[in-house]
Amino acid sequence: MILDEERKRAEELRKKLSYHNYRYYVLDSPEISDFEYDTLLAELKRLEEAYPELVVPESPTQRVGAAPVKAFGVVEHRLPLLSLANAFSNDELLSWYKRVRNTLVDEQLSFVAELKMDGLAVALTYENGRLIRGATRGDGFRGENITQNLRTIKSIPLSVPKDTPSSFEVRGEVFLSKQGFNKLNDIRAKEGQPLFANPRNAAAGSVRQLDSVITAQRPLDIYIYALGWAEKTYPDNHWDTLQYLSSLGFKVNPNNRLLGSIEDVEEFYQYWMEKREDLPYETDGVVVKVNRFEHQERLGFVAREPRWAIAYKFPAIQATTRLLDIGVNVGRTGSINPFAILEPVSVGGVTVQRAALHNEDYIKTKDLRIGDTVIIQRAGDVIPEIVAPVVSLRTGEETVFQMPTRCPACGTEIIHPQGEAMARCPNKRCPAQAYELIKHFVSRDAMDIEGIGKRLSEVLLEAGLVREIGDIYRLKDRRNDLLCLEKMGEKSVDNLLNAIEKSKDRPFSRVIYALGIRHVGSETADILADYFRNMDRLESSTEEALMSIPSIGPKIAESIVLFFADGNNKRVINDLRNAGLKLSMGETKTDELPLHGREFVMTGKLESFPRSTAEARIKELGGTTGSSVTKKTNYLVVGADPGSKLDRARELGVEILREEDFLKMIGEQ
Repeated sequence: MILDEERKRAEELRKKLSYHNYRYYVLDSPEISDFEYDTLLAELKRLEEAYPELVVPESPTQRVGAAPVKAFGVVEHRLPLLSLANAFSNDELLSWYKRVRNTLVDEQLSFVAELKMDGLAVALTYENGRLIRGATRGDGFRGENITQNLRTIKSIPLSVPKDTPSSFEVRGEVFLSKQGFNKLNDIRAKEGQPLFANPRNAAAGSVRQLDSVITAQRPLDIYIYALGWAEKTYPDNHWDTLQYLSSLGFKVNPNNRLLGSIEDVEEFYQYWMEKREDLPYETDGVVVKVNRFEHQERLGFVAREPRWAIAYKFPAIQATTRLLDIGVNVGRTGSINPFAILEPVSVGGVTVQRAALHNEDYIKTKDLRIGDTVIIQRAGDVIPEIVAPVVSLRTGEETVFQMPTRCPACGTEIIHPQGEAMARCPNKRCPAQAYELIKHFVSRDAMDIEGIGKRLSEVLLEAGLVREIGDIYRLKDRRNDLLCLEKMGEKSVDNLLNAIEKSKDRPFSRVIYALGIRHVGSETADILADYFRNMDRLESSTEEALMSIPSIGPKIAESIVLFFADGNNKRVINDLRNAGLKLSMGETKTDELPLHGREFVMTGKLESFPRSTAEARIKELGGTTGSSVTKKTNYLVVGADPGSKLDRARELGVEILREEDFLKMIGEQ
């Protein structure tokens, strides 16, 4: 018996899903993330499975996508383009596998695993070797005729060899690369147009332009993932069919894999879940298909979903929440950095309450307002960012952000230099700048002073023991004051002072980086140290001399000259010189260093220290580092969960160093 509560909930879910279907597929302007949509759909499916009487023809579970818009002609799909069931956990994947195995008892199974593209599904029909029609998925049975637009995509062949079937259809996913998406949004921002929320919406909006000239201007791409139908015999399995289509000139994803067991599928999923940020396009999961067509036919369909395939989704990296407020903090160079204060929301298993907003122009370009419902994104370990506001949910009570006119830390009037995106606090004595500079100076990639973290940096400033970075090396004379600090006993103080003393051995390039010169990162610091050899020569350099160095442009050159022209900075450098830091490259010749002439490449996660620290140590010892394995590579250093570089190293015969061997080589235990 159906309770009123279940009936009402089913109706509520149908209305919500239909509305979000319309916004996603028709308007290309979603208000919720894919994960939130999938959660609603899964709940409705569970209700309808428990109470079949609740199923109605208009239920979102009874169709795929949304009906085509009237602006395009309608194409009837000869073979329906149906959607896939989703799995959100390993248990759900194994449940699917058990159902497959129960039907195909004692059969030798194989699977094809494909990355699930975040784009727009299309069907391409060829007759006598020529592309005659291209259509969207639509509702799975009828799609929109977008042939002219698809013809503009260079990776779609307009003709294929004549020995192909006289008539056939292939299916694929049209998408935008991350680079193409960013470039498109940059152009739209300059033209004052609203930004696309994600590459999927950008691809959909581009393919469904009424003017194909606009489509042609956008860097769309496609991967073909299936043969729909063909009037000729073709291979008896999906994997060989993909290879066949590739031989005809269709673009097939090179990351597809033929796998022999469900355990192999799990490994494929885990690998790409960790590596998906390395891909040039967006992917939200892995599609798993039973390979043999005979097995697919025996498995059949259920609720308009194939039993022989499933989409194993990655944890969500997008979600919607409210922008409660916009705060600002002060960077080490005086930059005024706005940040979003969000209603807490879980994204990719992490609760997010803050997001970077970069600068005032960024906020204006995205048209963000306090009180907005916003789509946020978190990918890997990247700081969360706001993708876009959901404009359709505005109530009129949202407020436009106003950048403060005075520094929140010291009260100095904020300036906004002409031609720069960042507003700045010009007060060199600003306590917020001092705090950020100290944090930077002691960080691992800089002087690497173990024991001085965010909290102790703050405590040392508040106690007046450190006002600028030179004071760190005078703490040895203030031992009793350190002992008075909370949680600082004899052993803690000894460890801290030993770490400070040890930092004096850091190479000259690390000192340059630690100074916090604007626009000077660790790689630029290496270049400057190698070119000038000592601090005196660097200090007295001119913009012209700096710009003669490859990779040093006018902005960096100007920043360096301005830094050393500041009397306070000169005094700090003199303090560091008196403290005994290395302000020169020393007398050691490069070719006398133990790792001279050897190139190292890293893969996987090191347990002993971050990769950046390992690479810095290699350079200190005269070696070089590379990003990919080539014939010039001497060693591949392998940490936990290595990637494809390991296979490449074996292929080229490159010597492989485990972490313990690498530590011995660089003199670390």
